[in-house]
Amino acid sequence: MKNFLTTIAGKLVRKIAQIRGGGSALPGLFIERVNPKFIADMLDKLPYGVVIISGTNGKTTTTKMVAELLEAQGLKVFTNKTGSNFVRGVAASILSGVSWSGKFNFDIAVLELDEAHAVKFMKIKKPRYSLLLNVMRDQLDRFGEIDYTASLLQKIGEATEDIVVLNRDDFHLGVAEFRGDFRASKRTFGVAPELRKEFPNDSELHGGEDIELNNEREILFEDDVSLEKVAGRSAIISFDGEDFDLDFEISGIYNLLNAAAAIALVRAIFNREKLELSRANLLETAQSIKPAFGRGETVEIDGVPIELVLVKNPGGFRLGLKSFAPENYSTMIAINDNYADGRDMSWLWDVDFSSLADHGVEQISGIRAYDMALRLFHDDVGFVEDDVETDLKIAVENFVNKNQKPKRIFCTYTAMLKIREELAKITDVEKVL
Repeated sequence: MKNFLTTIAGKLVRKIAQIRGGGSALPGLFIERVNPKFIADMLDKLPYGVVIISGTNGKTTTTKMVAELLEAQGLKVFTNKTGSNFVRGVAASILSGVSWSGKFNFDIAVLELDEAHAVKFMKIKKPRYSLLLNVMRDQLDRFGEIDYTASLLQKIGEATEDIVVLNRDDFHLGVAEFRGDFRASKRTFGVAPELRKEFPNDSELHGGEDIELNNEREILFEDDVSLEKVAGRSAIISFDGEDFDLDFEISGIYNLLNAAAAIALVRAIFNREKLELSRANLLETAQSIKPAFGRGETVEIDGVPIELVLVKNPGGFRLGLKSFAPENYSTMIAINDNYADGRDMSWLWDVDFSSLADHGVEQISGIRAYDMALRLFHDDVGFVEDDVETDLKIAVENFVNKNQKPKRIFCTYTAMLKIREELAKITDVEKVL
């Protein structure tokens, strides 16, 4: 009865929040305060349990991939698709998925969780499966140093009951000490040795060509999935001793690795649950998945594509820059330093912007626009002083009207939300609660 009343009240709070233009924080907070057991009670109903996806980069996109791959195989998947990756975000998402009568009709939950909030979430419900993507320097004003971030992911692995899927190439995840106390079975994903230089860790950011391939990282177990070759949106992904040539809708070399991770996890789940997996369906679905909002999402204005690329740390920004030819685009960079972005923007000095030097940047914006302009100046990247504008509304309008070239906007999280809001006034943009 308590869960039924919580559902009714929570849905009403959620409706009020929507009417007032709010997001998921209020209904999620309501659930946490009124009925702390509600999340566990709902998730306990799932026959295949809970999957947690965590790591510094790629959580939202990979969660979307995993959910769509599982759905294509016939499973009913619950997920926090808005990317709200705190515990209260999961609570709010459950309110969306549960019926007014209290039925939670899903087979499995696939949850993106922030590293710290994943540890809190495991006190509510332990995952049967987890996917640990990477550890990179991100929001150190919040997390402290990078080894602490790794320790949070380690706790997720230790709490996982059935299978942990690991990035074998990650400097922190791919060593024996990290997985020493895992009770669950281990699976891996990674890249071919010749691709390692395309995915450097923080200490390798300015010397990708000098990356030492024979380092302390090791292949953990018989490889589940490997990214073998990359060419634009095409890739060769290998598993079961076979190579598969795939052409993806999604762009960015980092997203091709996310696809390999998603495939590895789905295969692990189906093998463990003794479910029949259609390999043809798996590969066809993987190729057709579109980007999550703001993570390579593309909108059009008068036939001109505008792509939004989320950046929040040196590694992610570097891979974003490496994933396109600057001569084919007009480029905008928007940097905020709100809490959700991380307050310390010194990481911008660890990004190599020299690839933009020949073609320059058309627009610079966000709260830290002038810091970004200074950073570009030191890498000899050209820009016009009048195109440094802290007001994102004005900057978006200026950038959209500059020319008819395809456009790409690199933006931190809260800048991305504001940019989507402004673009929605001009063209169709997917609504996300």
